[in-house]
Amino acid sequence: MIRVEVAYARPDQQRLVELELPPGTTAGEALEHANLAAEFPELATGEPDIGIFSRPVTPDTVLSPGDRVEVYRPLQVDPKAQRRDRARRQRAGQTRQA
Repeated sequence: MIRVEVAYARPDQQRLVELELPPGTTAGEALEHANLAAEFPELATGEPDIGIFSRPVTPDTVLSPGDRVEVYRPLQVDPKAQRRDRARRQRAGQTRQA
């Protein structure tokens, strides 16, 4: 058996599930065994993006002992668009002060 963790976090709640699974278990199978959808209904629809230690993986990725499968929430705002907006606001604020 191998020990792995499955992690999911929202701003208001986090969950870390420790599992002992047979060698050859995939990330998708570990996600099913963790049963996070029972506690987080938003995970019940579709396949969420997942990773192992911040590295994106597919559900068929075979796990190694000690891996942490992370379930990612969809981005609310595109980071590039957010940086552009912040830079635009900063430029606008500097021109008003001048």
